[in-house]
Amino acid sequence: MRSRTIREGSVGLLILLALGIFGSLLLWLRGLSLGNRSYRAVVEFPNVVGMVEGSPVRYRGVIVGKVRKIRPGPQFAEVEIQISPATVRIPRDSAIQTNQAGLIGETAIDIVPRQEFVEAVATNPLAADCPGSGIICDGDRLPGEVGVTFDALISSTIRLSNQFSDPELIENLKALTFNSSLAAAGVTTLTGEVTELAKSVQSELRTLAGSANRTTTSVGGAATQLGLTAAQVNSLLETNRYAISSTLSNLEQASNQVRLLTTRLTPLVDDSAFVQNLNALSDNAARASLTLRSLTDAIGTPENALALQQTLDSARATFQNAEKITADLDELTGDPTFRNTVRDLLRSLDNLLSSAQQLEQQVELEQLLTPAAIALRDKPTAPLAPEAQATRQPPESTPVAAPIATPPSPSAAAAARATPAVPRPAVRQSARLGRSLSATEAPSADKLRTVNTNLPE
Repeated sequence: MRSRTIREGSVGLLILLALGIFGSLLLWLRGLSLGNRSYRAVVEFPNVVGMVEGSPVRYRGVIVGKVRKIRPGPQFAEVEIQISPATVRIPRDSAIQTNQAGLIGETAIDIVPRQEFVEAVATNPLAADCPGSGIICDGDRLPGEVGVTFDALISSTIRLSNQFSDPELIENLKALTFNSSLAAAGVTTLTGEVTELAKSVQSELRTLAGSANRTTTSVGGAATQLGLTAAQVNSLLETNRYAISSTLSNLEQASNQVRLLTTRLTPLVDDSAFVQNLNALSDNAARASLTLRSLTDAIGTPENALALQQTLDSARATFQNAEKITADLDELTGDPTFRNTVRDLLRSLDNLLSSAQQLEQQVELEQLLTPAAIALRDKPTAPLAPEAQATRQPPESTPVAAPIATPPSPSAAAAARATPAVPRPAVRQSARLGRSLSATEAPSADKLRTVNTNLPE
């Protein structure tokens, strides 16, 4: 009897233990955790993409909960998630996405915060003051997004395969491949040209480097020479410092002397008598210029020009006759002595003609100066300032040269007998006039100056 009671008690305990284990397992499968509080939220997804109850919920890649229920709706599917423990605080503006890992992997919910907490939140998701604190609270409804899924990958692959199966795309790819081959060939050619260019540039750079080195050496030498020149200039300045100082002192003394001379000449320039004498001298110079102009006009009269022309014609005829006679005598005799005699005759005739021209000019000058001398005797001279009379010295009188008679040589006499006479009325008339004027008194230079001063403008 006692053993039976023990057996029945043991069976009852085993049944109770089995029921306890089964209950605990059932509670564990239902997600019940003793002593660990949790909170729930509802997320609205447009597509759950194979999500089932019990799918994990990850926050920053860490599993913090699971899917409790999935309720499909007309616009979206409501997924109830459970997050434990309740101390996990998730920002309310976090991105909630459904992601599928692998071809046969389960779909999980990933929560990624868009920004970090600025400051620590002291409230609890299960507290009454949680709403409005910026974290997900118990019973909140949140929007969700569809992330990476295998269905989306298959759809993208199908669209990509459709695009690659397009004949136009294939032709474009063929053309692209052909152009790429041509571009590769061009790049190869360009690479060869660039290599040759690099070689030529390298040689040019070597030449340029050599030139730069030589230029640097030349510049260094020039700098050295410039330094030596500067040293020589400094030494020259040091050596000639006394001479330069003396020169500057002399220049200063000369400047002082010029300043003193200017000071002394200022009263003389301001003197009215000196200015009056200068004005009188200027007037006399102007009158003398007018007198010389009138003398030039008188000498260039048509009568005098005609007389000179007749004299030159007579001399030209005489020379022609003499040349003819010389040619005839040379043909007849051929004697060199005779030719020399004739040559002397021609020279004498040339001298005679020159003397005649000088005599004619002297006669014309005397003829023009005679009225001036007569006017000088008849008209008194204008008085000058006392200072001008004191400083002025009378110039010496210049006598007019009398004509010099040249005795004719025997050869000239023979030529005169052989040459027919040429009338020279103008010369004879001038000679008679010169003899008549030679007896008169020659005017002096002082009288001529006085006449020039007193002539009216």
